[in-house]
Amino acid sequence: MNSSSETLVASEPPQTTKEKPSKPTSQVRWAPIRGIPIERRLQMLAVCTWISMMFILVSLFFFMATYKFMWPILIAYISFLYVDKAPESGGRRFERARHWALWRYFAAYFPAQLIKEHDLDPKNNYVFGYHPHGIISYGAQLAFATEATGFSEKFPGITPSLLTLNSNFRIPFYRDVIMALGIASVSRRSCENILSSGPGRSIAIVVGGAAESLNARPGTADLVLRKRLGFIRLAIKHGASLVPVFSFGENEVYDQLDNAKGSKVFMYQKKMQAMLGFTMPLFHARGIFNYDVGIIPFRHQITTVVGKPIPVPALEEGQTEPTQEQILQVQKLYIDELFTIYNKYKDVYAKDRKQELRITD
Repeated sequence: MNSSSETLVASEPPQTTKEKPSKPTSQVRWAPIRGIPIERRLQMLAVCTWISMMFILVSLFFFMATYKFMWPILIAYISFLYVDKAPESGGRRFERARHWALWRYFAAYFPAQLIKEHDLDPKNNYVFGYHPHGIISYGAQLAFATEATGFSEKFPGITPSLLTLNSNFRIPFYRDVIMALGIASVSRRSCENILSSGPGRSIAIVVGGAAESLNARPGTADLVLRKRLGFIRLAIKHGASLVPVFSFGENEVYDQLDNAKGSKVFMYQKKMQAMLGFTMPLFHARGIFNYDVGIIPFRHQITTVVGKPIPVPALEEGQTEPTQEQILQVQKLYIDELFTIYNKYKDVYAKDRKQELRITD
């Protein structure tokens, strides 16, 4: 172990769930002012930068609006925002943005890594199904929207677009940053446009969505998957192989307030989801200068495993939509592969699990 690692052990909790207190405590553990390696500080800076990115960019927009000479530019920008079709055609991808040093430090914070189970043919298209959602899906972002974990090196010729809610593309300036990373809208039109745009073009969908984020808790992996058939139907229709992706550690980077089904908190969250299309888990983790209070994620390893592609049946001549039987057959193969991934790696990357992988809905 090198000297910087020795300093780490002496001055700061390790990068595991042990960073969290084993039982509730009213005493806040403060981070030391000295003795933390510069690399660790840069990692924290990267995480804080990304977490605050939306607020910073929106604040910049309103700051610019305080100057009258900027109004024509901002009006033109907002007008363009409502007619721009880039979010539904794969974003406005800028490869250098995916290689920013920011992402390298961001990935090293947890740390995050990407494991390949099988080669992917760049002549084909793919639909990556990412599980679990977690609170914010950091693993999905690092794996599919940046090169911090080496996606292009592991899967040459495959160009992925991580998909997110269309509402994110109405946020001034922030939308331009995420589109530069290749992030696109999760709308059906967007999915079809990307999968139809050429060989190798693929999409990554966080299948469980808002409903699954309410299940995100350390030591568990409860997936909302059984009734999620749209991404399978889409893959069959476009002849794109389905690729199950399981991310160990995604549920461990945040704790969530108890929201058992039937509780007031759960009902409010579901109402919010029904009205807005997303919901807000009441989560917490650590702070910048302490280990117990804040919204900075815990340092816990995130290991994203990309499984074996599941081939889909070809549509018969004249058939425009897959049958329910075809969809359910593919779903069974998909779920089986997901469990194969989980069972292969659970004793390595989920040693502290409280229960096994479950399909809850």
